[in-house]
Amino acid sequence: MRALAALLLTASAAHADPLPRFDDVSARIPTHVYTGGWEHFVGGGVAALDCSGNGLPDLVLAGGTSDALLLRNEGAMAFTPEPLPITGMTGAYPIDIDGDGQLDLFILRVGPNMVLRGLGDCAFEDATEALGLDPGDAWSTAFTAWWAPGAPRPTLFVGNYVDRNDPTGPFFACDDNQLLTPDGTGWRATPLSPGFCPLSALAARDARDRLTLRLSNDRHYYVRGGAEQMWDIAEQRFLGPEDGWGDWQLWGMGIASRDITGNGLADVYLTSMADQMLQLAQPGGSYSVAPYAMGHTAHRPATGDDGRPSTGWHAQWGDVTNNGRADLFVAKGNVDQMPDLAMADPNTLLIQGQDGRFTEVSDRAGIADPERSRGAALIDLTGDGRLDLVVVNRRAPARLYRNVTEGTGNWLAVDLRQSGANTFAIGSRVTVTTDQGAQWQEVSIGGGHAGGHLGPLHFGLGHASEAQLHVIWPDGQESHKIATSLNRRVTLMRED
Repeated sequence: MRALAALLLTASAAHADPLPRFDDVSARIPTHVYTGGWEHFVGGGVAALDCSGNGLPDLVLAGGTSDALLLRNEGAMAFTPEPLPITGMTGAYPIDIDGDGQLDLFILRVGPNMVLRGLGDCAFEDATEALGLDPGDAWSTAFTAWWAPGAPRPTLFVGNYVDRNDPTGPFFACDDNQLLTPDGTGWRATPLSPGFCPLSALAARDARDRLTLRLSNDRHYYVRGGAEQMWDIAEQRFLGPEDGWGDWQLWGMGIASRDITGNGLADVYLTSMADQMLQLAQPGGSYSVAPYAMGHTAHRPATGDDGRPSTGWHAQWGDVTNNGRADLFVAKGNVDQMPDLAMADPNTLLIQGQDGRFTEVSDRAGIADPERSRGAALIDLTGDGRLDLVVVNRRAPARLYRNVTEGTGNWLAVDLRQSGANTFAIGSRVTVTTDQGAQWQEVSIGGGHAGGHLGPLHFGLGHASEAQLHVIWPDGQESHKIATSLNRRVTLMRED
């Protein structure tokens, strides 16, 4: 850690990168507000998926006590709203749950959850009962999924918040979480406890390079006796100090996973009230807190005169200038009227420099919205290789931003497909190598806050002219490809 800190403090950039710039094009979508009382202080997620089949991500925005909103992407930042009359919705995640190659939606709600089966052309039907899924009747706020080896369907994790039926709550009243395991023609529902009020969940490789369920929990309601959790999926047990897992406690909201140090292990950014935490994965399986000098904390509003601590929600890595380094977007906003925390709390955009340090640029980039933001998606909405942004707000309209940064680098969007139940190859690892180095991403479902994206992985490549692609598929089989033509989408089909 001392060596890393010294490197960060002494390295210098060889040349200036372009400053990110976004245009606010929110007028192109209908006014949509995430509404509701205390049961919707949290949630408000965005799901991004190509349900129309035109190669561009469509959007589903949670509405809380209002209807959800489906936005069909017509290209060039034009969207057609489609009715999605679902209330009580806190978030949504794309998933091909039935293995038919068509993306479905797992809908998190205050009350029974839902699975919407994709029928093509952005049409959906409620298939919860037909699929044999227990919808529960809790306050659901987190979701992730993975495919066990040889399993015909995914294992699903649903994170539940405060038990609304506990008369002694809400404090010390975190509900049990729910594990849905393939069984016969449906799923077997079992509780996963103890539950510490998760607001984000992610099944992905951890610092041990093992598939692990990570839960980011809200200390506000478990108060004491709880912590952040890691559950080893193969061994079906929670990790502890003997595994190198510390007793981390924070007001956990969102998870963002990406290798930003280049050691081949995924580092993890955690949003929270009053502070955000970057955990750097260490060889041997442990994590260390990144040094303050990295500039990642985003613990105070970057603009305005409100100096109280920030509240972070959705977090997402993405290379917004395509220079080959992952940047970070953090949606921020007061829970509601918490007086000890900033009320005017603009969203954060942290740009990673060549020295590994981050610089806050949200105001100059045009996305420093001071409303109560919740879920978001940093995603290429136009197919031009630049990551755009959509943000859901509580008590204020959703925002849509187009990335118009000039002088961006080259890029690739890598999409995976395979036969069998796990059609989108969840659990695969994609490495892209150029003369500027190597970077990798994992195909996963979960993370963020109350929403996620399932589609091509975006890689910024800087000034590279070609790239080597290496895929480790979920079962360990490997594929290689050389891309001599960049700035396009590449679909890799697994060869059995």
